[in-house]
Amino acid sequence: MTSVLRFDDVSLHRGTTQILSHVDWHVDEGQHWVLVGPNGAGKTTISRIAAARLFPSAGAVDILGERLGRVDVAELRPRIGLASAALAGRVLGGETALSVVLSASYGSIGVWREEYDDFDVERARALLTALDAGHLAERTWANLSSGERKRIELARALMPDPELLILDEPASGLDLAGREQLLAALAEILAAPGAPSMLLVTHHLEEIPVGFTHGLALRGGRTVAAGPLDAVLTGEVVTATFGLPLEITKDRGRYTARGA
Repeated sequence: MTSVLRFDDVSLHRGTTQILSHVDWHVDEGQHWVLVGPNGAGKTTISRIAAARLFPSAGAVDILGERLGRVDVAELRPRIGLASAALAGRVLGGETALSVVLSASYGSIGVWREEYDDFDVERARALLTALDAGHLAERTWANLSSGERKRIELARALMPDPELLILDEPASGLDLAGREQLLAALAEILAAPGAPSMLLVTHHLEEIPVGFTHGLALRGGRTVAAGPLDAVLTGEVVTATFGLPLEITKDRGRYTARGA
């Protein structure tokens, strides 16, 4: 299998605070990973390193065959689709949904002086339509609901036709209907031929769409378990991950956690 992502003994600290400790992790092409764990577990930190937005303090990271620290990240980042609250927070309120998606072609946020050809515009509109957001193309960011923004963020992440797609809590802040619509869209993307390898960060097992294959459970910046999803999302592993006795059920490909 072709390696998409590899962490070898990766650690990260800020001052005296240890954020990640000796993480070993390997993602192969065609795999779709869920990163689960409580607040402060290191999930978002790992996703930022995987997106070439953050460098570790120690260890080696290979992304899409390139060693982080030896590659020009400006050339690497367009190969990675990223949707995160931090990225969305940088969008100016006057940007249209179409410009937010379109600008991902250059790795920028919003259209400035770049030149876009008809193919780029058509692809951006097609992605919006595929995510049931075509009617929002000319709507400004400030006038979009949380659910609408999430669909725009996903379309933006897919715009560069990425080899690796990273979604940091894509369903956070959504109501039940908005969450289910987004998860259905993600399930369709996962099932499509040629779907990119995907990393999904979440606190909640209920927010894992059908189609994910593997899981990485984290607590305190350390790996609790990693491997096939059914082997990671067990009562024993999730209890150790969250520090609370939990029971896990699975129904039609979706998971639920509740207190034991």
